[in-house]
Amino acid sequence: MDARLDFLAVPTAGKALKHIMAAGRTVKESALPAATQELVALRVSQINGCAVCIDMHTKEAVAAGEDAVRLHLVAAWREATVFTEAERAALEFAEQGTRIADGAGGVGDEVWEAAAEHYDEEQLAALTLLVSFMNLANRLNAITRQPAGNYVAGQFH
Repeated sequence: MDARLDFLAVPTAGKALKHIMAAGRTVKESALPAATQELVALRVSQINGCAVCIDMHTKEAVAAGEDAVRLHLVAAWREATVFTEAERAALEFAEQGTRIADGAGGVGDEVWEAAAEHYDEEQLAALTLLVSFMNLANRLNAITRQPAGNYVAGQFH
C-alpha cells in the first residue's frame, strides 16, 4: 500500500506536523511512566486500527525493554494479570477517551477518579494529552493510508 500523502513534502502539512510531533515529544518527556505511555499509545491505536502506530509503539516498547507477553495482552488487558492497577486505570482511561462515538461519552467520573488514585495532576494532564494525541495521529495515518511495517525504534527521537 502506498501513502496518499507525504506530510513532510507538503509545506502546510509539514509545518503543522512538526508542531504536532513537538507536542508529542513534550508528552513523552512528561512524568507519566514510559511503559504506561507505550501501553496506552498501543491500546488507542488498536482500537482505531492504526497499523502505523501499532507498529511504532510496539517497537518502541520492545526497545525500551517491555515484555512481549504484556504487549500481546494489551488488546485483552481486562482479562490479563500482567498489568499493574495503575496501568489498568490508564488503559480504561484511554479506552473511554477513544471510544467516544461508541457511546462512552468520554472519560467518566469513576474512571477519572480511578486514574487519579495512581497519577498526580501532571501525569493526568499528560495522560489526557497522550490519548488525544494518539487519536489525532491515528486519524492522520488512517485518512492518508500510511503503510506500516517499516518503522525503526528511535526513528522520531
